[in-house]
Amino acid sequence: MAQSRSPRPRKSRRWLVVLLILAGLVGSFPFLLQCAVAWAYADQMVTVEEAVAAPTGDQAEGRVAIIYGARVYASGRLSPMLQDRVETGVQLFHVGKVDTLLMSGDNRAENYDEPGHMRDYAISRGVPAGAILMDPSGLRTYDTCYRAKALFGVESALLVTQAFHLPRALFTCDALGLDVTGVVADQRTYSAASISWSESREIPALMVALFDVVRRRPATVMG
Repeated sequence: MAQSRSPRPRKSRRWLVVLLILAGLVGSFPFLLQCAVAWAYADQMVTVEEAVAAPTGDQAEGRVAIIYGARVYASGRLSPMLQDRVETGVQLFHVGKVDTLLMSGDNRAENYDEPGHMRDYAISRGVPAGAILMDPSGLRTYDTCYRAKALFGVESALLVTQAFHLPRALFTCDALGLDVTGVVADQRTYSAASISWSESREIPALMVALFDVVRRRPATVMG
């Protein structure tokens, strides 16, 4: 005659349910964080047309557009996303919304200079060299925000980058004490592969940014 199996204690089942719920919450936290940040900063994101149409008042004097670096090809040509960022900054400068463009990007390698090529493009579009600041150590979004305030003395800025990147940039700069508005730099339709790659990086990058702002970690390179 088969022996009946004793029922598993109800208490252990409750703990299993609790552990599964906690695991679900932890696993969903990065996604929830991204949604929360996007919602919180949605009203601080404007199109370039909205930025141009907004009343300027006295805010343009001394105001900076921070332009985030991105890929530069071996030929020196800006990638489509980077060209759109710089072009948006150029437009803001020419209509008097800002009087300084801060080009921030990667210049760690001797033969790779994002801010240098960004500057050259802006000059070719009529921006005086004297209106351009160079940050060759803007290796990450956090570094750009941190260095903008700590080294360049920026207190108020327009952040210029693509829509997928703006919530994280706004969150990071705001957390570091900058008064910021984001200007969407999407001026064309980008390739599906480019958008997919860029968007896939946002959740882990936002998690790193959260830890950085909580710890107030200094920029990777200072000075």
